[in-house]
Amino acid sequence: MKNLVDEDDGFTVIKMELRSDNSKHLYSKNEALYIGPCHCLTLGLGKNRKLRTPIVRKCCFPVKLGEDANCNYKPHLPFLSTYSFFVLISSYIIILHNILPLFSIPPLVYNNRGESKRKMGKDGSPKNYNQFESKRNRLTWILGVSGLCILSYIMGAWKNTPAPNSQSEILSKVDCNIGSTTSGVSSSATESSTNLDFESHHVININNSGGVQEFPPCDMSFSEYTPCQDRDRGRRFDRNMLKYRERHCPAKEEQLYCLIPAPPKYKAPFKWPQSRDYAWYDNIPHKELSIEKAIQNWIQVEGDRFRFPGGGTMFPRGADAYINDINELIPLTTGNIRTAIDTGCGVASWGAYLLKRDIITMSFAPRDTHEAQVQFALERGVPAMIGIMASQRIPYPARAFDMAHCSRCLIPWNKLDGLYLIEVDRVLRPGGYWILSGPPIRWKKYWKGWERTQEDLEQEQDSIEEMAKRICWKKVIEKDDLAIWQKPKNHVACVQSKQIYKTPHICQSDNPDMAWYQNMEKCITPLPEVSSSDKVAGGALEKWPKRAFAVPPRISSGSIPNVNEEKFQKDNEVWRERIANYKYLIPLSQGKYRNIMDMNAYLGGFAAALMKYPVWVMNVVPSNSDHDTLGAIYERGFIGTYHDWCEAFSTYPRTYDLIHASNVFGIYQDRCNITLILLEMDRILRPEGNVIFRETVELLVKIKSITDAMRWKSSIMDHESGPFNPEKILVAEKVYWTGAEAKEKQN
Repeated sequence: MKNLVDEDDGFTVIKMELRSDNSKHLYSKNEALYIGPCHCLTLGLGKNRKLRTPIVRKCCFPVKLGEDANCNYKPHLPFLSTYSFFVLISSYIIILHNILPLFSIPPLVYNNRGESKRKMGKDGSPKNYNQFESKRNRLTWILGVSGLCILSYIMGAWKNTPAPNSQSEILSKVDCNIGSTTSGVSSSATESSTNLDFESHHVININNSGGVQEFPPCDMSFSEYTPCQDRDRGRRFDRNMLKYRERHCPAKEEQLYCLIPAPPKYKAPFKWPQSRDYAWYDNIPHKELSIEKAIQNWIQVEGDRFRFPGGGTMFPRGADAYINDINELIPLTTGNIRTAIDTGCGVASWGAYLLKRDIITMSFAPRDTHEAQVQFALERGVPAMIGIMASQRIPYPARAFDMAHCSRCLIPWNKLDGLYLIEVDRVLRPGGYWILSGPPIRWKKYWKGWERTQEDLEQEQDSIEEMAKRICWKKVIEKDDLAIWQKPKNHVACVQSKQIYKTPHICQSDNPDMAWYQNMEKCITPLPEVSSSDKVAGGALEKWPKRAFAVPPRISSGSIPNVNEEKFQKDNEVWRERIANYKYLIPLSQGKYRNIMDMNAYLGGFAAALMKYPVWVMNVVPSNSDHDTLGAIYERGFIGTYHDWCEAFSTYPRTYDLIHASNVFGIYQDRCNITLILLEMDRILRPEGNVIFRETVELLVKIKSITDAMRWKSSIMDHESGPFNPEKILVAEKVYWTGAEAKEKQN
């Protein structure tokens, strides 16, 4: 038995347990205390720098003597000395002795035989008492003794808690790990962050010599494995309309129960905003794009890193100058344009440079001969997904984006009766813009370099112009290498124009937001009806950043069942409180996180509460969710996608720094194997990345047993509201390891 605190302090440690996160559980004679990393026993000091009352606080920063710590705390009674304890007991006995005679019944006296009788006067009658005088004396006694109790209590606390010599003595006495910037789980915590243990300890010891069986590492050939966009599997499918490049997930017998390894020399990506321009070569060891796109300044290799000059096929002067050219044609900085989509994004330089103009872009590109385009984008800290415009709708709701962009994206806009322009029209907001650069725009200048005939290029542009009219778009301008069209604010005039343009017709019975494995249709997605031709269909939006907290039109109009303005405001308040708690659980403000995923976004409150941090959030709405809220999330000015978590996500391995999973497993535990969901989370999470789970205790214990087998470090904590809430929080960290280390262990 080892005492960590002096016996004279009235606090004797009789047991110490070391946890996996190096936190300590101390159990005293009087009370059990949890002291983990950044859980400090700070002391309130009086004017004379003498200890007045010790207070147990949980903090993550040094506390100066005599100052109050800005953290949640719970006062604990000071530990009493033996002397103080006996004084208190004696005082209570005296109080009781003096309270009882206050009643009007005369006191009893006892004779030698133990018989009781009333005390009599000389004349044999009961003795008369001056009751007023008697009560006054006794009240004086009570007040005096009460004062003595309070004084002894304070003296006992002061006597048994000697004043420390310095602040460091205070901190070292409780082993407070202050100032540490390590990325361990629970490096700082609030009052609810005590590491809870829900494992059974009083059970029959069944033979399990192997312990929890760890998942083995996959072969290094799977280091960049994308399960649902695997090229070998894709070759089995129809090449018509590029269907073989769409999502084709592995069958049950093809699913992997192993951990995707990181490259041998993997290291943490550059922090934002430096990551916009640089990435480590060892993290994505592919030089193909730097060779193939050398003239276009997509990417360059400089020693041990890649540099992204910001160039592109149609903007050799750089994305910044290209965006300035667009800004001269349509207003990009007024706050009206917030969400954009870039089809065929390359390494997403267009989206990267729009971020400083408060425009967030969903960039997507297929996994094709241009190796790792989307992987480069995400390594830079720019939103991106693997995707393609083929036969199925892109996985976003109708009226989602304020602007769409194609810069030589090689999508055949003039083919298939304008099917792909119709799909862009579906996801474009009323009044939104479509920007096209590259073939066939300005074909008279570039036709030789494009190695196409003038007649072919002229016919292509004429077809696009004609199709844009048929879907009711208006051409805003064509200048130099840019052509811009605008979608109408409503369909009042469009319905009338159908008397001239019979095709494509307006869809009749279609859910425009349904986009998960849904085939594209050759009909115009109808806009909500309006009362007059000058109104915006579906409702006008506030300018950014007011838009983030304004009630989305889909909610105010009652389009989402069981979701109203009150629930929206309540959700925002809940997530403000939760993020205030999270900043003590994980290092939110230290620049560790850039790419964040919310696996069950609901109304986007989690993303909204993170606005002050230099992060972006991929808001995922489960495709089988009871509430289709993704459209409202886009109306708030955030981005996201539909997804079914029984399948792999459309991204490369190691692309997210933080994953938030709130009530995800409650949705999927009866639909699919949660082990596969957790293995998918491990695939897309970067080494030393974090995951926050919010579920009931039963589910979290099951999840923790699996994550332990995945080599994650994790701990279960109380809900923000306290221990009586059945929902708990599991904070986990993916341990750093690479394919080289795994291979050495196997050998």
